[in-house]
Amino acid sequence: QKTGRRNRRDISRRIDKILTNRILGIPIFILFMWGMFQITFTLGAYPMEWLNAGVWHLGQVASLLVPSGILHDLLVDGIISGIGGVVIFLPNIMILFLCIAIFEDTGYMARAAFLMDRVMHLIGLHGKSFIPMLMGFGCNVPAIMATRTLESQNDRILTILINPLMSCSARLPVYLLLAGTFFAESASNVIFAMYFTGVILAILMGRLFKHIFFKGESAPFVMELPPYRNPTIRNLLIHMWERSKFFLKKMGGIILAGSVIVWVLSSFPQGITSSTPETTGNRYEGSDNLEDSYIERMGKFLAPVFAPLGIDWRGSVAIITGLVAKELVVSTMGVIYAAEDEDETEALKTALTRSGMTRASALSFMVFVLIYMPCIATISTIRRETNSWKWTIFSIGYSTSLAWITAFVVYHGAKTIGI
Repeated sequence: QKTGRRNRRDISRRIDKILTNRILGIPIFILFMWGMFQITFTLGAYPMEWLNAGVWHLGQVASLLVPSGILHDLLVDGIISGIGGVVIFLPNIMILFLCIAIFEDTGYMARAAFLMDRVMHLIGLHGKSFIPMLMGFGCNVPAIMATRTLESQNDRILTILINPLMSCSARLPVYLLLAGTFFAESASNVIFAMYFTGVILAILMGRLFKHIFFKGESAPFVMELPPYRNPTIRNLLIHMWERSKFFLKKMGGIILAGSVIVWVLSSFPQGITSSTPETTGNRYEGSDNLEDSYIERMGKFLAPVFAPLGIDWRGSVAIITGLVAKELVVSTMGVIYAAEDEDETEALKTALTRSGMTRASALSFMVFVLIYMPCIATISTIRRETNSWKWTIFSIGYSTSLAWITAFVVYHGAKTIGI
């Protein structure tokens, strides 16, 4: 047994000579991250199509069983379009969680923290802070709670402030939808760029906050690297399921409630055309049937704020509902456009292009969703973990301001260079 352990450590050292090399280590890590998003987008496309078909058939069955009227529209346009618009991206999210589980179970996650120690020192933190940041790719709530492992209170607060810039899985459906619509030939690269942008912004803002709020020497980083392990399929599936289960629970809770609320706001005070076969053909002509609804009034009230970013009133509404939960951004789009085509995602993509959204405005929208204030659950966690309303309000304010400025620069920069 001792010989086996010694052999494992010898093998680990040989692998580490390459994977943790001072020159090659970080490029290899970036390559792994890029590969993770390539796999997430490419492999996820197949089960996404199957779920698409399932959601469409469910809508067809509901249309046949429920007579035309308000209950019919609530079920088909509100609940099925809202939840269906998000649930089709579940395979991509599960694949992302599976990749993260592989990094954790093999022991590579500890190496990533070791590799990023030099980078984290640029912002006055150490590699240990990078582990909660990587966890943010799954969900920012447990990632922020994981900062409890940091010994320094200043390090904890700084890591908490920049953690929401790490793009959580709830934002992934937005990237998948818009990148797949406007950048189909390079969608996985665009999605990787969003995640990479979040990491770069976290480092830049961390350096700024360290200089302004948390002056002082950073603590030394000492970490024993465990030997590499062969992950078991059982453990990987358990980790993937545990994280995906949280996403599924949201379907029956906050996303269901949000979809119903958005449908009500888009259907009243004026009656909205029912989803009958006669009206299905023009459901996508710019969503004219929302005219004078509460949701259009709210969207047009907000429109001047988002117009400089290339985002119309419909996008404004989706962004606002995303304050409750980021999954609601795509869910809201599904309800507003009430996708009822055989391929729901393709129908929603067609609706987005007809609405006047361009490649530049799609990039701007994705960047804004990446950066702007976290969801309510994350805000609550920031308040609890920092024990301070000051830092909570600061987190909301700086992230939203940074989102607007960055999206503005991206939109006008993209237009200038002809994207």
